[in-house]
Amino acid sequence: MRVVIAGQGYVGLPLAVRAAEVGHQVVGYDVDTVRVGRLSRGESYVEDISAERLNAVLAGGNYRASTDPADCAGFDVALITVPTPLRDGAPDLSYVEASTELLAEHLRPGATVVLESTTYPGTTEEVVRPILEKVSGLVAGEDFALGFSPERIDPGNPTWNVINTPKIVSGVNETSLQRVKEFYDSVVESTVAVSSTREAELAKLIENTFRHVNIALVNEIAMISNDLGIDVWQAIDAASSKPFGFMRFTPGPGVGGHCLPIDPSYLSWRVQRALGQSFRFVDLANDINNHMPDYVVRRLIDALNRRQRSVSGSRILLLGLAYKKNTGDARESPAVRVVQLLNQMGAEVRVADPHVVEAVHGAPDLTMVTADADEVRSADAVVLLADHDEFDYDLLAREANYVLDTRRRLATGPTVEVI
Repeated sequence: MRVVIAGQGYVGLPLAVRAAEVGHQVVGYDVDTVRVGRLSRGESYVEDISAERLNAVLAGGNYRASTDPADCAGFDVALITVPTPLRDGAPDLSYVEASTELLAEHLRPGATVVLESTTYPGTTEEVVRPILEKVSGLVAGEDFALGFSPERIDPGNPTWNVINTPKIVSGVNETSLQRVKEFYDSVVESTVAVSSTREAELAKLIENTFRHVNIALVNEIAMISNDLGIDVWQAIDAASSKPFGFMRFTPGPGVGGHCLPIDPSYLSWRVQRALGQSFRFVDLANDINNHMPDYVVRRLIDALNRRQRSVSGSRILLLGLAYKKNTGDARESPAVRVVQLLNQMGAEVRVADPHVVEAVHGAPDLTMVTADADEVRSADAVVLLADHDEFDYDLLAREANYVLDTRRRLATGPTVEVI
């Protein structure tokens, strides 16, 4: 089939490469000319897609990246995998709407359109469907198939990927569901069908809200435990020995990526708009997780004060700009907030991250360095924010004047403190 995938980021690119590998003719559409240029040269910026895999589908002719809307014409299947950010606490569907309008101009009878971007329940029927029908003059469920299939990409996960992670599929009617399922059955190992797009949209939000709330819980416990003089990590280890009724979550500098800082708020916004009531668990989790970078900075201030130093004028080395280990995904990373706070306080901030290769929104004028011995020794304090395997932890323990470890990668000691 001829497949168009709108959006070539952490969701769209793995899908595009996989669809090309199984034999579909794929156009990866993106408005970012720099990104498309890199893809066309066989340069992957997503850890889950190696340059070898990308170059193989380019050489085979089954994949090409494009910024030209005309290249979207003639599709049999189109997937929308664009960002859905929050703007002032409300969902911003402008990227979804723009992609839908573009695809609607090329929509033909018999084609299938699937929204993958995470959003609130009702978006497929209330936002995407009207645009497609108005622009094309066709009717969803009759002239073309329309569905929703939430992305489940976990960047950098060595075990679960786009191929072996079960794919939830849905459609606006039974015919659409079967068409959507048929496509994904050709791409992934297993699909899970639900009765409507609303259930599929809600399922994605349940997954991320579950994680968001539990991370907030352990983050608050970590702050309380520090004040009580209790080793929260040892307590979590002990609790994790229970073989039933407990799932391990660990504290950190905050949440990042597109999922946890954004997606639960979509559900909270929908509940408020539709029912006039608050989603209290999400609101509380947002408050805790959003302020974890501030807590990290407060802990750093306390540590410097104990060493008779102020933040202003101190050289601070931040290790990890990405939101999770061994990835270059810095979307909504708590590290960005840490950088902003330290800059405002007059610190000399230097950042090391071997994975981040694209510009990071909200963190301009970064001084990027390599975390070598000279850099570590010259820092008044080192803050470990993303525990990439590339960092030399023996070097940190041996040479750093002080380390605030937010990931429990180092053993505590005279110069190492764990959050």
